[in-house]
Amino acid sequence: MEKAAHPRTARPGTAHPRTARRRRAAGLIGMLGALLALMLAGAGPASAHATLDSTDPAQNSVVATAPQAVTLTFSETVSLSGDSVRVLDPAGKPVDTGNPAHADGKGDTARVGLNSGLANGTYTVAWRAVSEDSHPVGGAFTFSIGAPSDTSVSTTALQGAEADGLVAALYGTGRTVAYAAFALLAGVAAFVLVCWPAGATRRPVQRLLMTGWTALLASTVAVLMLRGPYERGTGVGQALDLSLVRTTLDERIGTALAARLLLLAAAGIFLSLLVGQLGQPPKPATPAAAAPAEDEDADAEAAELRALEQRAAERPQREARLGLGVAWLVLAVALSATWVGADHASVGIQVWLALPLGILHLIAMALWLGGLASLLVALREGVGAEVVDRFSKIAFGSVAVLAATGIYQSWRGLGSWGALTGTEYGKLLLVKSGCVVVMLGVAWISRSWLARLRSAPAEAAEVERAEVPEPVGAAARSEDPVRQAQLDRQRAATASAGRERGLTPTRAGLRRSVLVEALVAVAVLVVTTMLTNSPPGRVAGEIKAAGTTAGAGSTAPAAPQTQPGRTVELKLPYDTKGRTPNAKGTATVTLDPAGTGPNEVKLALDGTNGKPVDVPEVQLAFTLPDRDLGPLPVALTPAGTGRWSGTAQLPLAGTWVVSVQIRSSDIDQTTPTQQFKIG
Repeated sequence: MEKAAHPRTARPGTAHPRTARRRRAAGLIGMLGALLALMLAGAGPASAHATLDSTDPAQNSVVATAPQAVTLTFSETVSLSGDSVRVLDPAGKPVDTGNPAHADGKGDTARVGLNSGLANGTYTVAWRAVSEDSHPVGGAFTFSIGAPSDTSVSTTALQGAEADGLVAALYGTGRTVAYAAFALLAGVAAFVLVCWPAGATRRPVQRLLMTGWTALLASTVAVLMLRGPYERGTGVGQALDLSLVRTTLDERIGTALAARLLLLAAAGIFLSLLVGQLGQPPKPATPAAAAPAEDEDADAEAAELRALEQRAAERPQREARLGLGVAWLVLAVALSATWVGADHASVGIQVWLALPLGILHLIAMALWLGGLASLLVALREGVGAEVVDRFSKIAFGSVAVLAATGIYQSWRGLGSWGALTGTEYGKLLLVKSGCVVVMLGVAWISRSWLARLRSAPAEAAEVERAEVPEPVGAAARSEDPVRQAQLDRQRAATASAGRERGLTPTRAGLRRSVLVEALVAVAVLVVTTMLTNSPPGRVAGEIKAAGTTAGAGSTAPAAPQTQPGRTVELKLPYDTKGRTPNAKGTATVTLDPAGTGPNEVKLALDGTNGKPVDVPEVQLAFTLPDRDLGPLPVALTPAGTGRWSGTAQLPLAGTWVVSVQIRSSDIDQTTPTQQFKIG
């Protein structure tokens, strides 16, 4: 015989089991928050997503004569503004003509003209643009005309492309809210359509839907307004500058944000139809006339008739759910595309595969996280185990899709195992993976609570909302204020009791575990936003390599020391950025006897395969910057394919600069230079 149940009495010195569970949950959340703060505290600001491949003039180079323009070539297409490229003289005064544009229509270049008559010295180029994946990039480098000189401009202060601190914080918050709002909007709607159609009639569910729609609308407008100041590094006051908003709308991310606003208008209509169609209870079937008990055939026919009438009564709602489900799918895919089409998936390798998988990743995230928020409300409203079972299956499928697409995105973004711990992107990916593992652990606990819910028939059934009976004489407001206040308290207490009916001990335990899962999901959304603002590991590796190269070349290479009577050979790599076989290679200049006076000069152009190449035009000149001597052109005589010869008069000893102007086609040209000493 079973013993009578008695309340458990906590032993002295021990906490109540419920209190202990709450403390463990609070400790888990606190530990997750501390871990997230610790990992993100060491994360630096978002780096550029595009790399600067080359410049003309080259970084840290010394050119013999003042160039007519400065050209930058990037690893991907960039968007330019009126001050994207600035050139400053040694005193810090601008010497560019402004309004940079793409060189020869190539989207991965930026070119700005220079004023004429520039004096010798070191010039600083500061650049800022927007990479193809919508993230701002920036930096600075120097080149010298004639010879290096002191400069008042600090390239270190111009290196970054960081936004104003307040603008960056608001912009990042807006993006995080947008992710969460999309998950709420799409996930709650899917939960209602698939798991709990009756939820469309519940006010808490309707509030969730409207919260998601309103938050996504507000965050989208905020991101659109803040995008201009974020790109240009200006203050939050520029958010109301309509010219910046217009410029943003011309960019890819601006187009995506505008499309999202239009889709939200359609989503508003969808929500009204969702609540209006599913919020109407199905018409009850007309009860069939009772047949005599002895007539079994008539009884069977009556039962079949009732079943047919019931299906006919439910048919309009089924058709409405089907139509609304198709509309939800179209809207979810379209809204997801406004993120994926302007982020990491839109550039890099395998874009054709990354775009659809990115959309799947976002939709699966919304189904899981938005469904969790819906489940919290549904459990409080007293839903049965059947509803929880349906969501459990959806959540399992969503996790499987998230895992598959997440692994692909990680491989595509990292590029190497070293990037997992050696880049900001990799570290954030580890934090996100850890949070997801914790969510899966909590989800496993939720499944154990669900099993208990199934095993208790009294709790597994859906709890109907209690209808509050209207007290006699309460149809109209009482004239007695004391009596009226008493009636109001009675209604409030009865309504509250009706709401709390669904929170049986098992449902309360399930709801607590779902709440912890949802809180961890918030951390996942925050890290996801930071991932989209960080360069993928592949790009970060390129940035690091480019920085190493630039750092190694920060000091001009020492000019080779020549000895009178000895032949000197100078090798000048060149790249005109053309598509012809002669566009890239090495120019070799040979001087004999490499001393003051007349020197026999030979020039050889070899392609990347080491074989001689011919070009439409080549010019050779020598300059002595310290004495303002030159450029002294050399008349060249062809001596075969890719070979020329001539005589150069070098009257003084010193550090000379040899320049070779090479034109590989009608529009592709470059001028490599190199120093050498005589005497």
